[in-house]
Amino acid sequence: MNREARESFTAFVEARSANLIRSAYVLTGDQHAAEDLLQTVLAKTAARWRHIRENPEAYVRRAMYNEQVSRWRRRGREATVEKPPERAGRDLTGDVDLRLSLREALLALPPRKRAVLVLRYFEDLPESQVADILGCSVGTVRSQAHRALARLRELVPDAALDFEKTGS
Repeated sequence: MNREARESFTAFVEARSANLIRSAYVLTGDQHAAEDLLQTVLAKTAARWRHIRENPEAYVRRAMYNEQVSRWRRRGREATVEKPPERAGRDLTGDVDLRLSLREALLALPPRKRAVLVLRYFEDLPESQVADILGCSVGTVRSQAHRALARLRELVPDAALDFEKTGS
């Protein structure tokens, strides 16, 4: 990698790492796994940096999702944790129990349904782009999202009530 490409890559990593690590955390459900995922993808991206001209963030995000799906496939099943990690500081939302319940419910979803929810609602991508990233049809994205949301409503009924009240 030449000096100009190295500087460009470094600037990209410094500017976008915080957002990318949040997405990686939602995909993996574990801070250390998220850091490993992002580091792996950034290392692969650095090797191809001079070929990535348009929208490098989209390239990195797609690579991150593909890498995580590959990890799920290689592993054959998800690793679960006994209890969520402790957080430093006070949660200002006042909805800690609900957030933990939603987190546990998300981790209980199959990997593909979780990936659909992350891409569609956390990343706010259109269904067509989610379908491209996951290599499936738009109809599959819609049905996976519908089933995943229905399952979340079953697992965390309090959240479903809040969604209905707010109209979200």
